[in-house]
Amino acid sequence: MRAAAVSAVHLEMRDGYMLDDPVFDAWRADHSQVGVDDESGRGWRALVRDAVTRGVAVRRARIVSEPLSDYVRFEYDITAGHNARAGEEVRWLPRTRATGLALPGNDFWLFDGESLLVNHFSGSGDWTATEHVTEPDVVKLCATAFDAVWALAVPHADYRPR
Repeated sequence: MRAAAVSAVHLEMRDGYMLDDPVFDAWRADHSQVGVDDESGRGWRALVRDAVTRGVAVRRARIVSEPLSDYVRFEYDITAGHNARAGEEVRWLPRTRATGLALPGNDFWLFDGESLLVNHFSGSGDWTATEHVTEPDVVKLCATAFDAVWALAVPHADYRPR
């Protein structure tokens, strides 16, 4: 993110991540945003704000099952105060509308259309590894997939979760 000059795009395709996250636990208790403004949350927003200030377009697309899982509902609830507040554009694509898309097997960040940071997760949603990929065919596949998802997805302000 710090090295991005033009764009940073993120595709998320899972219905749950790090289910033992204390911020998620706090949200589950009372659907508040307790913990969103902790050091980690503030750090993330500062990183994104810095990129946006440099002119980097930061976009996130989420492919989601409906009705939403508890974790994705949590993500939805905190998006305005966390992601959008930092300057990210976020869109939502119901999985039922993604059937015709060719998608990669993993979530990823794509920086400046040239460099991928692929995230690997366990079956239970715990982060296990990150892989840096610059192989042109893989980068092109992921860039094309993100663009296709973005074109079909609904902006956060307009998305009404089920």
